[in-house]
Amino acid sequence: MSKKRYAQVGTGGRARMYYEAVASKYHDIAEMVGFCDQSQTRMNYANGRLEELGAAKVPTYLPHEFEKMISETKPDIVIVTSVDRTHDDYICRAMEAGCDVITEKPLTIDERKAQRIIDTQKKTGRHIRVTFNYRYAPYHTKVRELIRDGAIGTPTSVHFEWLLNTEHGADYYRRWHRNKYNSGGLLVHKATHHFDLVNFWLGAEPETVFGFGSLQFYGRAAAEKRGVEKFYYRCHGSQEAKDDPFAIDLESNPTLKALYLDAEEDSGYIRDRSVFSDDISIEDTMNLVVRYKNGVQMSYSLTSYMPWEGFNVQINGTKGRLEYHSVERPYINAGGDKKDEGALKYSSIRVYPMFDDPYDVPVKTGEGGHGGGDPVLLDDIFLDNPPYDEFHRAADFHDGVKSILVGIAGNKSIASGMPVNVDTLIHW
Repeated sequence: MSKKRYAQVGTGGRARMYYEAVASKYHDIAEMVGFCDQSQTRMNYANGRLEELGAAKVPTYLPHEFEKMISETKPDIVIVTSVDRTHDDYICRAMEAGCDVITEKPLTIDERKAQRIIDTQKKTGRHIRVTFNYRYAPYHTKVRELIRDGAIGTPTSVHFEWLLNTEHGADYYRRWHRNKYNSGGLLVHKATHHFDLVNFWLGAEPETVFGFGSLQFYGRAAAEKRGVEKFYYRCHGSQEAKDDPFAIDLESNPTLKALYLDAEEDSGYIRDRSVFSDDISIEDTMNLVVRYKNGVQMSYSLTSYMPWEGFNVQINGTKGRLEYHSVERPYINAGGDKKDEGALKYSSIRVYPMFDDPYDVPVKTGEGGHGGGDPVLLDDIFLDNPPYDEFHRAADFHDGVKSILVGIAGNKSIASGMPVNVDTLIHW
């Protein structure tokens, strides 16, 4: 049996989960055949990891050589783990070249790019998988099961509060994510997970979104209001950064040094910008009200400078209420063991039936990153015949589009002060 062939575009921190999995657990059925990135240094690092895992290094290509990579290496599937604003371009070019696609979330960052993906998929008929690892975490799956089985009757409203702490949350304001042009802001880049979970849990599609958002903690103006007087451009080489708890040290972390500090010359990318710069264009405090086509209403909040990381979710229904609380282990992207990223520290689900005593729901937790979701997701992606999934957690581009539409509409509402009808943004 021939191995399935994978090429990968974007070899930064998030990329490792995929190419390392292909080179190790799935090496009998899969192989990497090419890397594409703007940084030769990063591609050399990725090839080094392949060799450490017992696989052969692969040819490398710069962004303008993407079609050449496909022509020469003949992948079956292209894995897209590049900067968010480039997802649509690589997804569409891969499909037009005859490849299927696996893409990191978010699928893309705005409605124009989403429409391009929809149109290209329709034209080519190729398959797109969006890697929503949170769907696969045992606790998240259990919520879907409880709602499916009628534990709270028909859902009517949701409150969803997500907290990013000052380790993980701050990291978005150091990196390329800090520019909305690159990421769509956290309502798209991060909250795509959360909006997808609600769609997944409720089997719902968003209809109308209204939102507020602002930069209240990060950025220079907010820092000056709190009395901060010393500022710097980046952490590396800065004396002021040595006393800043929000600074990171690329030099002292082997992976961050190899992927970013050593790659600055050929990538032009600075990974350790100050979180209190005056050119940050994303929000750090966001609140949305969402109405879904099935009548469910949701209040959503995302705050990225909290003392702990995790979420509180309450789902109300015609027969009761479900309360879901979770504390996650915070992390800096690519700064530690991939298995620790988003790992659970504590989680609980409690159901309050309308006319009965409340009860706690036991859940068997999984090992690995993002609440145990990463290993299950990887099996579902790479195994030829993954185990039957009664919850149908595999997400295609329709799921990817529906999740980002909430954040895209939220961005438009924040900018205009008006509610946004989601159906006006794209056409299927």
